[in-house]
Amino acid sequence: MSHLPAHYATGVVTSPKDPNDAPAGYPQSGFPQIPGSADILLIRHGQSEPYLPGTPFPLVGGHADPALTPGGHEQAERPAGRLAGAGIDAIYVSTLRRTAQTAAPLAARLGLTAQVEPELREVHLGDWEGGEYRQRAAEHDPLVRQVFEQERWDVIPGAETSASLAARVRAAIDRLAARHAGHRLAVFTHGGVIGQALAQASGSRPFAFLSADNGSISRLVVIEKRWIVRGFNDTAHLGN
Repeated sequence: MSHLPAHYATGVVTSPKDPNDAPAGYPQSGFPQIPGSADILLIRHGQSEPYLPGTPFPLVGGHADPALTPGGHEQAERPAGRLAGAGIDAIYVSTLRRTAQTAAPLAARLGLTAQVEPELREVHLGDWEGGEYRQRAAEHDPLVRQVFEQERWDVIPGAETSASLAARVRAAIDRLAARHAGHRLAVFTHGGVIGQALAQASGSRPFAFLSADNGSISRLVVIEKRWIVRGFNDTAHLGN
């Protein structure tokens, strides 16, 4: 892997100077603008419909596909208002409609068409897809407790493995970063994906960031293959 620019470490962009010019001082600086980096905003979709026992959600590619609630649509308007002037160059959504519905207000404001990135779909919950996971979590099912104790989804029968989730999230983020080097993206995705992306970026426990609120904004800066966490679960626009 090639080295990062010198100003990545120092926060100072250097330029040729007369060696006899002594600086008056070195003020503390903020995070630098790194040439060629991709600034990726990860927005969790708004609140989705509740699960009714015995009435599973429709499936898309084997994944539950509930729509947004009225409150979820309101949550979608908030990041749109906040990000309308943020210099977004492209918008991405997953294959599931709750992300497309959440992205729609921002796409309309900016005149952009949301593009689909299939690998940023939610974690596959195996035998508990369709909404059953929500019921089991609410009822404190022992297997749900094991999921969080062991920090892996495939405790659930047929659920996605940690290796599979990590590989597809890594591939998707790297692909978007390479495609949009030097630009800022709004990526509307899911709590499990956001948690996985930030865990990889920080080298933390697998579930350390598995708590993003609906409508929240998290942020990665990607330079070459390096991922830098710049924010997590920002909800200032939601009035929380």
